[in-house]
Amino acid sequence: MEAQLINRIERQLRELGLPLGVRLWSGASLAPAAQPRVTLTVRSPKVLASLVNPSMGKLARHYVEQELDVEGEAREIVRMAEALSGASASAGGKGSRIRRWIGHSRRFDRKAIRYHYDVSDDFFGLWLDRRRVYSCAYFRRADDTLDIAQEQKLDHICRKLQLKPDERFLDIGCGWGALVIWAAQRYKVRATGITLSRNQYDYARSRIEEAGLEGLCDVHLLDYRDVPENAPFDKIASVGMFEHVGRKNLSLYFAKIFRLLKPGGLVMNHGITLNVLGQDELGSGIGEFIDDYVFPGGELTHISEVIAEMSAQGLECRDLESLRPHYARTLWQWVERLEANREAALAKVGEKVFRIWRVYMAGSAHGFDRGWISVFQVLAGRPIGEGALPLPLTRDYIYEI
Repeated sequence: MEAQLINRIERQLRELGLPLGVRLWSGASLAPAAQPRVTLTVRSPKVLASLVNPSMGKLARHYVEQELDVEGEAREIVRMAEALSGASASAGGKGSRIRRWIGHSRRFDRKAIRYHYDVSDDFFGLWLDRRRVYSCAYFRRADDTLDIAQEQKLDHICRKLQLKPDERFLDIGCGWGALVIWAAQRYKVRATGITLSRNQYDYARSRIEEAGLEGLCDVHLLDYRDVPENAPFDKIASVGMFEHVGRKNLSLYFAKIFRLLKPGGLVMNHGITLNVLGQDELGSGIGEFIDDYVFPGGELTHISEVIAEMSAQGLECRDLESLRPHYARTLWQWVERLEANREAALAKVGEKVFRIWRVYMAGSAHGFDRGWISVFQVLAGRPIGEGALPLPLTRDYIYEI
């Protein structure tokens, strides 16, 4: 059986003609390319069936489980995985697995968030920028460093929201506190952040104390559903958070934001979206891989559904911006920084977690490059009376420096 599979793989590799080398656990090579740009080393016979009928998700699983090793530059590796699989991730359809019916209880969401974010603060510190901003950066110039681009993103959000001194500002899913600290320091707002990650909560509070911002800035370990509504906010931001909410909970989520906003208040929702209408997850097995290894319970939707849900809950959408190229660039920089710190990462989290994050971020960067996924900032507000929102007539105010 193994011999038959090996013969089929060798025949398929010759037909594809890819610059790909394959080595078996025995040391034998299959259809060796003259100058392979990527080399796969098969460590287990169970990989053979997946190579006969490959998908990007299957290959990622074998890599993470150390049944398959990969040599080559990260961009080439994911390109080769797509070519080998022969199926676009944009061809995904409706998810049918039982996980789609799990729901998003407070307990489930808390466990899912901590699984993803409480890996190790020091691990994230190896490849994130100096402020530990774990979301898409904003590159104004070709030579922007990651540190600069992330600060530009923080300010881009603050400008869109027109933050003013003494306004009450809420950051839903505040991460390690970068946005609330930036907003309090530079815009003198009274900033509140919430997170379900204990590590992020502890780190953010220590950063606030170091900056001497206890009077302007605070962070709470709190589910968005439990934020008190007795003192509404002037402005709200949600960055990289609503992907965790669940599609069935989007109406609940945006209704909660509506109730938390003062009339005339603004909200900026920044999140990853799918680029194909009617799609539930990325195809080629990628969606299932991410759900099992990276974001338990994470769900994406099309931007039109986001706008529809926001509008249905009374929020008027006034500005929409795609940052897709920015996220591709951000992710490739994260991958390069992780790979440059490989030994330190292995010491902190071990081989399996290192591989999960390497393949996940490289695959995501490729997905943004290919247009399978996007990331949008949607600026909306809670209208006053007849529908007025206090926004300028043009977008110039966002870019004036």
